[in-house]
Amino acid sequence: MNSAITKNRSSEISMGLMLMFISVLVSPLIDIFSKLAITTVPSAEITAARFAIQALCMLPIVIWRKKLTDSSWRQSLFHAIRGAIITISMISFVSTLKYMAVADAIAIFFVEPIILTILSSLFLGETIGWRRYTACGVGFLGAILVIQPSFQEVGYVALLPVVSAVCIAISAMMNRALAQREDPWVMQFHMGLWGLLFCGVLLFFARGSGSDVFEPVMPTMIGLVWLLGVGVTAAIASILGVYAYRSAPASTLAPLQYFEIVSATIFAWLVFGDFPDAIKWLGILIIIASGLYIIWRERRFASKPVSDTSEATRAP
Repeated sequence: MNSAITKNRSSEISMGLMLMFISVLVSPLIDIFSKLAITTVPSAEITAARFAIQALCMLPIVIWRKKLTDSSWRQSLFHAIRGAIITISMISFVSTLKYMAVADAIAIFFVEPIILTILSSLFLGETIGWRRYTACGVGFLGAILVIQPSFQEVGYVALLPVVSAVCIAISAMMNRALAQREDPWVMQFHMGLWGLLFCGVLLFFARGSGSDVFEPVMPTMIGLVWLLGVGVTAAIASILGVYAYRSAPASTLAPLQYFEIVSATIFAWLVFGDFPDAIKWLGILIIIASGLYIIWRERRFASKPVSDTSEATRAP
């Protein structure tokens, strides 16, 4: 009996690993389509398209599960705050892609688990030892190696992935308070709904402003294709992630997230011809090593992984 249970659990974990691997292969395509769209469409409109398509994809599942009206007013307020934070994160990240290579932006963004570690210590009272704090410091050093040449090329825009990472880290902390009592599909749906609302307000008031970030435009046919690509790949990656985290522990899946940097580099090289130089690769490897060390320490001490972003949607 125990052998059958163990075998079944092992099979579930293997399925979770496979789904997460596919998810991190698909996720960089969100950024590729966003970078293609950003040449003619403002980042707020790209973000709105992602929210709209993602919410539409989640809606049938939420209705089928009879969870559409489950949220209380308090939970709705919680979702609204999350939606605002994720909106800031996504607009920041997509705006970066107009000026920076995809792989560089994603590498900088992956300081998020490091930021989450520090914030969890400060605001959630989680015990973080000196080793993990040291790993955080080393990880930020790696980020500086990636940021510095980009900063010289594009200025303060190079810091936007850090803004995005801080927002996602805050959202991940909020998710912990909600994930224990709410369906993950409902969380994803409401995040998309509130994000779309906030983006709609920004686009409405930005009409005639001349802002290349917020002023809405009528996309060309090829622009619509890129927007559709952003939304569909985001929905696919999100759904795969949900099922992956249902099949395997977050601590088991977390290291696979860093493969996204590699897959993003490959896609960016194939589509745009972008490839990080030696200094940036050194920074990327330091960020990955620091993140993996933090995850290893968390697993060793069986603490709730501070790098668990299973319910947070990474910025595109």
